[in-house]
Amino acid sequence: MTGETWKIYWNEYAKDVYLYGSEVLFHSRDDVEFKNELMPPGTVIKRWFSKVNYQSMRIEPALPMIDGEGRYHISLDISAEVSDGLILKMIFYDRYDSEAGSQIIRYGEADFQCPLKTFSYEVQLINAGITQFHFHSIIITEITDGE
Repeated sequence: MTGETWKIYWNEYAKDVYLYGSEVLFHSRDDVEFKNELMPPGTVIKRWFSKVNYQSMRIEPALPMIDGEGRYHISLDISAEVSDGLILKMIFYDRYDSEAGSQIIRYGEADFQCPLKTFSYEVQLINAGITQFHFHSIIITEITDGE
Protein backbone atom coordinates (compact mmCIF):
# COMPACT_ATOMS: atom_id res chain seq x y z
CA MET A 1 0.00 0.00 0.00
CA THR A 2 1.31 3.44 -0.82
CA GLY A 3 0.89 6.68 1.08
CA GLU A 4 1.55 10.18 -0.08
CA THR A 5 3.26 10.87 -3.44
CA TRP A 6 5.37 13.88 -4.41
CA LYS A 7 6.50 14.94 -7.90
CA ILE A 8 9.69 16.97 -8.13
CA TYR A 9 10.29 19.02 -11.26
CA TRP A 10 13.34 20.75 -12.71
CA ASN A 11 12.74 24.41 -11.94
CA GLU A 12 14.27 27.17 -14.02
CA TYR A 13 16.67 28.21 -11.29
CA ALA A 14 20.20 27.80 -12.68
CA LYS A 15 22.43 27.97 -9.59
CA ASP A 16 22.45 24.21 -8.99
CA VAL A 17 22.76 23.08 -12.61
CA TYR A 18 25.95 22.13 -14.48
CA LEU A 19 25.92 24.81 -17.19
CA TYR A 20 29.45 24.61 -18.65
CA GLY A 21 28.83 23.75 -22.30
CA SER A 22 25.27 22.66 -21.51
CA GLU A 23 22.14 23.45 -23.46
CA VAL A 24 19.03 23.43 -21.25
CA LEU A 25 15.65 23.91 -22.95
CA PHE A 26 12.44 24.25 -20.96
CA HIS A 27 9.66 22.88 -23.19
CA SER A 28 7.18 22.63 -20.30
CA ARG A 29 7.14 22.09 -16.55
CA ASP A 30 7.57 18.33 -17.00
CA ASP A 31 9.80 18.35 -20.11
CA VAL A 32 13.29 19.82 -19.75
CA GLU A 33 15.78 18.92 -22.46
CA PHE A 34 19.45 18.72 -21.43
CA LYS A 35 22.39 18.37 -23.86
CA ASN A 36 26.11 18.38 -23.22
CA GLU A 37 28.50 16.44 -25.45
CA LEU A 38 31.64 17.21 -23.40
CA MET A 39 30.50 16.65 -19.80
CA PRO A 40 32.60 13.98 -18.03
CA PRO A 41 30.89 11.04 -16.28
CA GLY A 42 30.45 11.55 -12.55
CA THR A 43 29.45 15.19 -12.93
CA VAL A 44 26.49 16.39 -10.85
CA ILE A 45 24.01 17.80 -13.39
CA LYS A 46 21.31 19.08 -11.03
CA ARG A 47 20.58 19.18 -7.26
CA TRP A 48 17.36 19.41 -5.27
CA PHE A 49 17.17 20.20 -1.54
CA SER A 50 14.71 19.60 1.31
CA LYS A 51 16.13 22.51 3.33
CA VAL A 52 17.64 25.70 1.96
CA ASN A 53 18.92 29.01 3.26
CA TYR A 54 16.56 31.39 1.47
CA GLN A 55 18.80 34.40 2.17
CA SER A 56 21.72 32.95 0.23
CA MET A 57 20.01 30.78 -2.41
CA ARG A 58 16.73 32.67 -3.09
CA ILE A 59 14.83 29.44 -3.73
CA GLU A 60 12.32 27.38 -1.81
CA PRO A 61 12.93 23.72 -0.91
CA ALA A 62 12.00 21.40 -3.80
CA LEU A 63 11.95 18.13 -1.85
CA PRO A 64 9.32 17.01 0.66
CA MET A 65 10.16 16.55 4.32
CA ILE A 66 10.49 12.83 5.10
CA ASP A 67 11.23 11.08 8.37
CA GLY A 68 13.78 8.45 9.33
CA GLU A 69 11.12 5.95 10.39
CA GLY A 70 9.28 5.80 7.07
CA ARG A 71 10.06 3.80 3.93
CA TYR A 72 9.92 5.41 0.51
CA HIS A 73 10.23 4.63 -3.18
CA ILE A 74 12.00 7.03 -5.55
CA SER A 75 11.82 6.88 -9.34
CA LEU A 76 13.35 8.97 -12.09
CA ASP A 77 11.12 9.78 -15.07
CA ILE A 78 13.29 10.63 -18.11
CA SER A 79 13.34 10.00 -21.84
CA ALA A 80 16.76 9.03 -23.19
CA GLU A 81 18.39 6.69 -25.69
CA VAL A 82 20.60 5.24 -22.93
CA SER A 83 18.38 3.99 -20.09
CA ASP A 84 21.16 3.68 -17.50
CA GLY A 85 23.03 6.90 -18.33
CA LEU A 86 21.95 8.77 -15.18
CA ILE A 87 22.37 8.04 -11.47
CA LEU A 88 20.47 9.52 -8.54
CA LYS A 89 22.41 10.06 -5.32
CA MET A 90 20.62 10.85 -2.08
CA ILE A 91 22.65 12.47 0.70
CA PHE A 92 21.13 12.64 4.18
CA TYR A 93 22.19 15.27 6.75
CA ASP A 94 21.69 15.52 10.51
CA ARG A 95 20.56 18.69 12.27
CA TYR A 96 24.14 20.05 12.26
CA ASP A 97 24.44 19.64 8.45
CA SER A 98 26.89 16.74 8.82
CA GLU A 99 26.40 13.83 6.45
CA ALA A 100 24.36 11.08 8.13
CA GLY A 101 24.36 8.69 5.17
CA SER A 102 23.87 8.37 1.43
CA GLN A 103 22.39 6.06 -1.16
CA ILE A 104 23.15 5.61 -4.87
CA ILE A 105 20.19 4.76 -7.11
CA ARG A 106 21.04 3.14 -10.43
CA TYR A 107 18.56 2.08 -13.11
CA GLY A 108 16.09 4.86 -12.25
CA GLU A 109 14.29 3.59 -9.15
CA ALA A 110 14.74 2.08 -5.70
CA ASP A 111 13.23 1.79 -2.24
CA PHE A 112 15.00 3.68 0.53
CA GLN A 113 14.83 4.50 4.20
CA CYS A 114 16.81 7.43 5.50
CA PRO A 115 18.91 7.21 8.69
CA LEU A 116 17.00 7.93 11.92
CA LYS A 117 18.96 11.12 12.60
CA THR A 118 18.09 12.63 9.19
CA PHE A 119 17.08 16.28 9.44
CA SER A 120 17.36 17.20 5.74
CA TYR A 121 18.52 15.64 2.48
CA GLU A 122 19.43 16.40 -1.10
CA VAL A 123 19.02 14.52 -4.37
CA GLN A 124 21.69 14.77 -7.05
CA LEU A 125 21.26 13.86 -10.72
CA ILE A 126 24.65 12.51 -11.86
CA ASN A 127 25.95 11.86 -15.37
CA ALA A 128 26.86 8.21 -15.97
CA GLY A 129 27.86 8.55 -19.62
CA ILE A 130 24.82 10.25 -21.15
CA THR A 131 25.02 13.31 -23.41
CA GLN A 132 21.34 14.13 -23.99
CA PHE A 133 18.01 13.46 -22.23
CA HIS A 134 14.55 14.84 -21.52
CA PHE A 135 13.85 15.19 -17.78
CA HIS A 136 10.22 14.84 -16.71
CA SER A 137 10.21 14.43 -12.92
CA ILE A 138 11.39 12.58 -9.85
CA ILE A 139 8.62 10.82 -7.95
CA ILE A 140 8.88 9.99 -4.24
CA THR A 141 6.18 7.73 -2.80
CA GLU A 142 5.69 6.79 0.83
CA ILE A 143 5.43 3.02 1.40
CA THR A 144 3.00 1.94 4.14
CA ASP A 145 1.68 -1.33 5.62
CA GLY A 146 4.74 -3.46 4.94
CA GLU A 147 4.61 -3.31 1.15
